[in-house]
Amino acid sequence: MPKADDALRDYDLDALDRELRTTDGGDVDDSIPQLAAADPSLFGIATVGADGDIRAAGDSRVAFSLQSAAKPFVYALALMDRGEDFILEAVGTEPTGQAFDAIVFEAETGRPPNPMVNAGALLTASLVNGSSPEDRTERILSGLSKIAGRDLEIDQDVAGSERLLGDRNRALGYLMRSAGHLDVEVDDAIAVYARACSVLVDAETLAIMGATLAFGGRNPITGEQALSREVVTETLSVMATCGMYDGSGRWLRRAGLPAKSGVSGGLVATAPGRLGVGVYSPPLDEEGNSVRGVLACERLSDDLGLHLFG
Repeated sequence: MPKADDALRDYDLDALDRELRTTDGGDVDDSIPQLAAADPSLFGIATVGADGDIRAAGDSRVAFSLQSAAKPFVYALALMDRGEDFILEAVGTEPTGQAFDAIVFEAETGRPPNPMVNAGALLTASLVNGSSPEDRTERILSGLSKIAGRDLEIDQDVAGSERLLGDRNRALGYLMRSAGHLDVEVDDAIAVYARACSVLVDAETLAIMGATLAFGGRNPITGEQALSREVVTETLSVMATCGMYDGSGRWLRRAGLPAKSGVSGGLVATAPGRLGVGVYSPPLDEEGNSVRGVLACERLSDDLGLHLFG
């Protein structure tokens, strides 16, 4: 087992929690009833380093759905199942500078611009191994559980709302299918994608998942190689440039970490070779990123010297 990071071990997460918990600003997402009902005062943060110890503060065990924070992990599973060449032919890797649900495709190829926007994630969820929506859902759930080192579950109420209210995603699906990029039925693709977004985690679980990416695909708690190093490199690269919606450039300049957020208020960040971070706080900024989550990661990056280019 790699040696523990002394700076991480000694870091006072409780003090960070106390400092940021009272931060105002942002709005809770109301796209589906389950998200709209979230308590805006919740704030949980966790880190996992090379020793596998979970260090946490605040509401770190409050469950929430992954939402878009599932996207890099689903992308990684698709890369594992289909290979880099196949997946890169299906979906691009360029940031858009537009909203995550924007109806935008590459002009020349018609591909989704990257796997961190809804169109790209909808496509990659349809490309994991499986001959039916149920098979692909099971592949994603088992793959995410392996990355997390614990058995995860789907919130079926959230998944039902995602499918019922997913007209924009359905439009993206039909556009991709009409262009020959989506090989499965649109409703089947929506079902798998909605279930992936509805997987339940907490900040501690999210930190473990981030740590698995930080250590080359090896879960630091179970010791299991959940993803290949090559897939992790590809995944982290896209997270760094595209993971924080249309605020990705500002995030990379300020925090300097591969990361992905979700509109539930979850945020996963990875410092390669150092640690994984999981944060939960429902109020979102105008780009759809957790207000307290962004501040917490920026502080951790500054205090622990995590910036990739620092």
